[in-house]
Amino acid sequence: MIVLLLEDEYPAAERLQRLLQQAAPDAQVAAVLDSVTDAVQWLSSNPAPDLILSDIQLADGLSLEIFDQLLVRSPVIFTTAYDAYAIRAFKANSVDYLLKPVKLAELQAAFTKLREWRAAPAAPASGAATDSAHRLERLLDTLPRPDRQYKTRFLVRSGEQLLPLPVAQVAWFQSRHETTTLATTDNRRFVVDYTLEQLESLLDPRQFFRLNRQFIAQLPAVQRLHPHFNGKLLLDLHPAPVRKY
Repeated sequence: MIVLLLEDEYPAAERLQRLLQQAAPDAQVAAVLDSVTDAVQWLSSNPAPDLILSDIQLADGLSLEIFDQLLVRSPVIFTTAYDAYAIRAFKANSVDYLLKPVKLAELQAAFTKLREWRAAPAAPASGAATDSAHRLERLLDTLPRPDRQYKTRFLVRSGEQLLPLPVAQVAWFQSRHETTTLATTDNRRFVVDYTLEQLESLLDPRQFFRLNRQFIAQLPAVQRLHPHFNGKLLLDLHPAPVRKY
Protein backbone atom coordinates (compact mmCIF):
# COMPACT_ATOMS: atom_id res chain seq x y z
CA MET A 1 0.00 0.00 0.00
CA ILE A 2 1.47 3.34 -1.10
CA VAL A 3 0.64 6.20 1.28
CA LEU A 4 1.08 9.94 0.74
CA LEU A 5 1.47 11.74 4.08
CA LEU A 6 0.51 15.43 4.26
CA GLU A 7 1.52 17.00 7.56
CA ASP A 8 3.23 20.32 8.31
CA GLU A 9 4.33 19.45 11.85
CA TYR A 10 7.49 17.36 11.90
CA PRO A 11 6.82 15.58 15.25
CA ALA A 12 3.28 14.68 14.13
CA ALA A 13 4.58 13.35 10.80
CA GLU A 14 7.19 11.21 12.57
CA ARG A 15 4.59 9.83 14.96
CA LEU A 16 2.15 9.02 12.16
CA GLN A 17 4.84 7.09 10.31
CA ARG A 18 5.54 5.00 13.40
CA LEU A 19 1.83 4.32 13.89
CA LEU A 20 1.49 3.39 10.22
CA GLN A 21 4.12 0.70 10.62
CA GLN A 22 2.02 -0.86 13.37
CA ALA A 23 -1.46 -0.34 11.91
CA ALA A 24 -0.57 -1.33 8.33
CA PRO A 25 2.81 -3.11 8.11
CA ASP A 26 2.51 -3.27 4.32
CA ALA A 27 2.19 0.52 4.01
CA GLN A 28 5.02 2.40 2.30
CA VAL A 29 5.17 6.18 2.70
CA ALA A 30 5.95 7.57 -0.74
CA ALA A 31 6.44 11.14 0.43
CA VAL A 32 5.91 13.41 3.42
CA LEU A 33 4.78 16.87 2.29
CA ASP A 34 3.89 19.93 4.33
CA SER A 35 2.12 22.21 1.84
CA VAL A 36 -0.74 22.34 -0.62
CA THR A 37 1.66 23.47 -3.35
CA ASP A 38 3.97 20.50 -2.90
CA ALA A 39 1.05 18.06 -2.70
CA VAL A 40 -0.49 19.33 -5.95
CA GLN A 41 2.87 19.05 -7.70
CA TRP A 42 3.50 15.53 -6.37
CA LEU A 43 0.03 14.25 -7.27
CA SER A 44 0.31 15.77 -10.73
CA SER A 45 3.56 13.96 -11.51
CA ASN A 46 3.17 10.60 -9.73
CA PRO A 47 0.76 7.66 -9.87
CA ALA A 48 -2.18 8.00 -7.48
CA PRO A 49 -1.33 6.61 -4.02
CA ASP A 50 -3.46 3.92 -2.42
CA LEU A 51 -4.19 6.27 0.48
CA ILE A 52 -3.66 9.89 1.44
CA LEU A 53 -3.21 10.57 5.16
CA SER A 54 -3.63 14.32 5.57
CA ASP A 55 -3.95 17.04 8.14
CA ILE A 56 -6.56 19.68 7.26
CA GLN A 57 -4.22 22.60 8.01
CA LEU A 58 -0.98 22.62 6.01
CA ALA A 59 1.80 25.20 5.85
CA ASP A 60 0.22 27.25 3.05
CA GLY A 61 -3.49 26.59 3.49
CA LEU A 62 -6.13 23.90 3.82
CA SER A 63 -5.37 20.50 2.32
CA LEU A 64 -8.93 20.56 0.97
CA GLU A 65 -7.69 23.07 -1.61
CA ILE A 66 -5.79 20.20 -3.23
CA PHE A 67 -9.08 18.55 -4.18
CA ASP A 68 -10.38 21.81 -5.60
CA GLN A 69 -7.41 21.92 -7.97
CA LEU A 70 -7.07 18.24 -8.89
CA LEU A 71 -9.30 15.24 -9.49
CA VAL A 72 -8.00 12.90 -6.78
CA ARG A 73 -9.51 9.42 -6.60
CA SER A 74 -7.38 8.13 -3.73
CA PRO A 75 -9.22 7.59 -0.42
CA VAL A 76 -8.27 10.04 2.32
CA ILE A 77 -7.98 9.80 6.09
CA PHE A 78 -8.00 13.27 7.62
CA THR A 79 -6.44 14.20 10.95
CA THR A 80 -8.47 17.14 12.22
CA ALA A 81 -10.98 18.39 14.73
CA TYR A 82 -12.68 20.85 12.39
CA ASP A 83 -16.24 19.74 11.71
CA ALA A 84 -16.80 22.90 9.63
CA TYR A 85 -15.03 21.14 6.75
CA ALA A 86 -17.03 17.91 6.89
CA ILE A 87 -18.96 18.35 3.62
CA ARG A 88 -15.88 19.36 1.66
CA ALA A 89 -13.90 16.50 3.14
CA PHE A 90 -16.63 14.05 2.16
CA LYS A 91 -16.31 15.17 -1.45
CA ALA A 92 -12.60 14.36 -1.23
CA ASN A 93 -13.23 10.63 -0.69
CA SER A 94 -12.87 10.91 3.07
CA VAL A 95 -12.77 7.56 4.87
CA ASP A 96 -12.38 8.84 8.42
CA TYR A 97 -11.51 11.75 10.71
CA LEU A 98 -8.87 11.21 13.40
CA LEU A 99 -8.27 13.61 16.25
CA LYS A 100 -4.74 14.64 17.11
CA PRO A 101 -2.80 13.14 18.72
CA VAL A 102 -3.78 10.12 16.65
CA LYS A 103 -4.04 6.88 18.64
CA LEU A 104 -3.01 3.50 17.27
CA ALA A 105 -6.45 1.93 17.86
CA GLU A 106 -8.13 4.76 15.95
CA LEU A 107 -5.75 4.43 13.02
CA GLN A 108 -6.30 0.67 12.96
CA ALA A 109 -10.07 1.25 12.93
CA ALA A 110 -9.65 3.70 10.04
CA PHE A 111 -7.77 1.06 8.04
CA THR A 112 -10.58 -1.39 8.75
CA LYS A 113 -13.03 1.15 7.28
CA LEU A 114 -10.72 1.57 4.29
CA ARG A 115 -10.68 -2.18 3.62
CA GLU A 116 -14.47 -2.36 3.91
CA TRP A 117 -14.81 0.64 1.60
CA ARG A 118 -12.63 -1.04 -1.02
CA ALA A 119 -14.36 -4.40 -0.67
CA ALA A 120 -17.84 -2.96 -1.10
CA PRO A 121 -19.23 -3.48 -4.63
CA ALA A 122 -19.64 -0.37 -6.72
CA ALA A 123 -23.09 1.13 -6.27
CA PRO A 124 -25.26 1.27 -9.42
CA ALA A 125 -26.07 4.72 -10.74
CA SER A 126 -29.58 4.58 -9.32
CA GLY A 127 -28.21 3.90 -5.84
CA ALA A 128 -25.26 6.29 -5.88
CA ALA A 129 -27.11 9.11 -4.13
CA THR A 130 -28.33 6.83 -1.36
CA ASP A 131 -24.85 5.38 -0.84
CA SER A 132 -23.40 8.88 -0.73
CA ALA A 133 -25.96 9.95 1.83
CA HIS A 134 -25.08 7.02 4.08
CA ARG A 135 -21.34 7.72 3.80
CA LEU A 136 -21.82 11.40 4.57
CA GLU A 137 -24.09 10.73 7.51
CA ARG A 138 -21.69 8.22 9.05
CA LEU A 139 -18.85 10.70 8.61
CA LEU A 140 -20.81 13.44 10.36
CA ASP A 141 -21.70 11.06 13.18
CA THR A 142 -18.01 10.51 13.94
CA LEU A 143 -17.03 14.17 14.06
CA PRO A 144 -16.16 15.65 17.44
CA ARG A 145 -18.98 17.93 18.58
CA PRO A 146 -18.53 18.94 22.22
CA ASP A 147 -21.80 20.88 22.06
CA ARG A 148 -23.81 17.92 20.70
CA GLN A 149 -23.95 14.56 22.37
CA TYR A 150 -26.72 12.94 20.36
CA LYS A 151 -27.88 12.84 16.77
CA THR A 152 -29.83 15.91 15.69
CA ARG A 153 -30.77 15.08 12.09
CA PHE A 154 -30.94 12.30 9.51
CA LEU A 155 -30.15 12.50 5.82
CA VAL A 156 -33.02 10.81 3.99
CA ARG A 157 -33.69 10.17 0.34
CA SER A 158 -36.80 11.66 -1.26
CA GLY A 159 -36.95 10.91 -4.97
CA GLU A 160 -33.69 12.24 -6.41
CA GLN A 161 -33.10 14.58 -3.46
CA LEU A 162 -31.30 14.14 -0.14
CA LEU A 163 -33.10 15.91 2.68
CA PRO A 164 -31.78 16.81 6.14
CA LEU A 165 -34.53 15.76 8.55
CA PRO A 166 -34.40 17.17 12.11
CA VAL A 167 -34.81 14.58 14.84
CA ALA A 168 -37.66 16.67 16.26
CA GLN A 169 -39.75 15.66 13.22
CA VAL A 170 -39.27 11.92 13.85
CA ALA A 171 -42.19 10.08 15.45
CA TRP A 172 -40.77 6.57 15.53
CA PHE A 173 -38.49 3.97 13.96
CA GLN A 174 -39.66 0.50 12.99
CA SER A 175 -37.49 -2.52 12.20
CA ARG A 176 -39.27 -4.92 9.86
CA HIS A 177 -37.91 -7.51 7.42
CA GLU A 178 -34.34 -6.35 8.19
CA THR A 179 -35.24 -2.81 7.13
CA THR A 180 -35.50 0.20 9.43
CA THR A 181 -38.19 2.73 8.57
CA LEU A 182 -38.38 6.25 9.95
CA ALA A 183 -41.84 7.81 10.29
CA THR A 184 -42.24 11.56 10.67
CA THR A 185 -44.87 13.34 12.70
CA ASP A 186 -46.65 14.27 9.45
CA ASN A 187 -46.66 10.61 8.31
CA ARG A 188 -43.83 10.58 5.79
CA ARG A 189 -41.80 7.35 5.63
CA PHE A 190 -38.10 6.95 4.86
CA VAL A 191 -35.73 4.00 4.99
CA VAL A 192 -32.59 4.65 7.08
CA ASP A 193 -29.35 2.70 7.15
CA TYR A 194 -29.32 1.98 10.89
CA THR A 195 -30.40 -0.88 13.11
CA LEU A 196 -32.46 -0.13 16.21
CA GLU A 197 -29.46 -1.08 18.33
CA GLN A 198 -27.35 1.55 16.59
CA LEU A 199 -30.11 4.13 16.92
CA GLU A 200 -30.34 3.54 20.66
CA SER A 201 -26.80 4.84 21.08
CA LEU A 202 -27.31 7.78 18.70
CA LEU A 203 -30.63 9.13 19.99
CA ASP A 204 -31.17 11.20 23.13
CA PRO A 205 -32.77 8.86 25.72
CA ARG A 206 -34.65 11.85 27.11
CA GLN A 207 -36.57 12.00 23.83
CA PHE A 208 -36.63 8.44 22.48
CA PHE A 209 -37.26 5.09 24.15
CA ARG A 210 -37.26 1.48 23.01
CA LEU A 211 -40.75 -0.01 22.97
CA ASN A 212 -39.83 -3.55 21.96
CA ARG A 213 -37.74 -5.41 19.40
CA GLN A 214 -39.46 -3.55 16.56
CA PHE A 215 -39.88 0.06 17.67
CA ILE A 216 -38.16 3.13 19.04
CA ALA A 217 -40.47 6.11 19.51
CA GLN A 218 -40.69 9.64 20.80
CA LEU A 219 -43.08 10.03 23.72
CA PRO A 220 -45.48 12.39 21.82
CA ALA A 221 -45.99 9.61 19.24
CA VAL A 222 -47.69 7.42 21.88
CA GLN A 223 -51.43 8.14 21.69
CA ARG A 224 -52.98 5.49 23.95
CA LEU A 225 -51.95 2.63 26.20
CA HIS A 226 -54.02 -0.55 26.62
CA PRO A 227 -53.57 -3.20 29.32
CA HIS A 228 -52.47 -6.56 27.94
CA PHE A 229 -51.61 -10.03 29.21
CA ASN A 230 -49.06 -10.53 31.99
CA GLY A 231 -48.98 -6.87 32.93
CA LYS A 232 -47.84 -5.76 29.48
CA LEU A 233 -49.18 -2.77 27.61
CA LEU A 234 -50.29 -2.27 24.03
CA LEU A 235 -49.51 1.15 22.58
CA ASP A 236 -51.18 3.06 19.78
CA LEU A 237 -48.70 5.17 17.83
CA HIS A 238 -49.33 8.17 15.64
CA PRO A 239 -48.85 7.92 12.80
CA ALA A 240 -49.94 4.30 12.77
CA PRO A 241 -47.23 1.80 11.81
CA VAL A 242 -47.51 -0.76 9.04
CA ARG A 243 -48.39 -3.48 11.50
CA LYS A 244 -49.57 -3.46 15.11
CA TYR A 245 -47.40 -5.04 17.73
